[in-house]
Amino acid sequence: MSLVCAYIFASKLHKMIYLNLSPALRFEPALHFESFIFNGGEPHIRIEPTKAPVGTPVCITVQARTCNDFMLAILAKDALRRMGFQQVELFIPYLPAARQDRVMTLGESLSVKVYASMVNAAGFSRVTVFDPHSEVTPALLDQCNCVCNHHYIQQVIDAIPDPHQLTLIAPDAGSAKKIHHLAAALHWERVVQCDKIRDVKTGRLSGAQVFAEDLQGADCLIVDDICDGGGTFLQLAKTLRAKNAGRIFLAISHGIFSNGTDALTNEMDGVFTTNSFYNGMSQPKLNVIELYHAL
Repeated sequence: MSLVCAYIFASKLHKMIYLNLSPALRFEPALHFESFIFNGGEPHIRIEPTKAPVGTPVCITVQARTCNDFMLAILAKDALRRMGFQQVELFIPYLPAARQDRVMTLGESLSVKVYASMVNAAGFSRVTVFDPHSEVTPALLDQCNCVCNHHYIQQVIDAIPDPHQLTLIAPDAGSAKKIHHLAAALHWERVVQCDKIRDVKTGRLSGAQVFAEDLQGADCLIVDDICDGGGTFLQLAKTLRAKNAGRIFLAISHGIFSNGTDALTNEMDGVFTTNSFYNGMSQPKLNVIELYHAL
């Protein structure tokens, strides 16, 4: 734990304390608090008094699974300021709306900028996010510290038993740049680029394209930042098998899994994610790596 805290929050002159708004994120030492929802739907927080000097840096940690989770972090920052704490950081591994990083049609909101603006207005001394969806997130957040997925993926690779010519798979064009940075950092030579086949009239995915003729039995590790419904990865796994892939594994930084995990674990030989968003436990073929091990 202490090594991870030192990694994320380097060059601190004072010992840091944590306000863990989500039970899944357990950094110590931690402040105690209570939170509840008013009858009108508004979240509220009350932080217990502490003997820690007000000059002590505080880090708010939160799984932003809902808008109320996000707002609770903003409210907590205000509460800490009123208690006298001036150096307050935010560790929000999954930033809401990170995928809504462009306006496709008139009438839409640039949602990631709205969320980033609220974070910036709160005035955090530092904001740490894990494996952001695109370069838009760090560009919009003030004092942003991005933690990449390199150490996490190395842990995934180490957990795969007897890998045979393990090949990193970039599922679409958007992931190409990130996976090549990953391969360079891990000194990994085997990378295959893929892409989605989309119906231009309906916008629906109709398949996947793998830019390799024959995978020759190589085990494959699909790497991406977010899994929502999982349809893209199910289609990709079938296409990889048609290209003579060996075992197929999926590593996701932020597992939303809106359709559950059964279809993915049935199709894949193993699925990996972190607790940046997902609250479930590890189970056969589903491995949840806690963030303080993944960073």
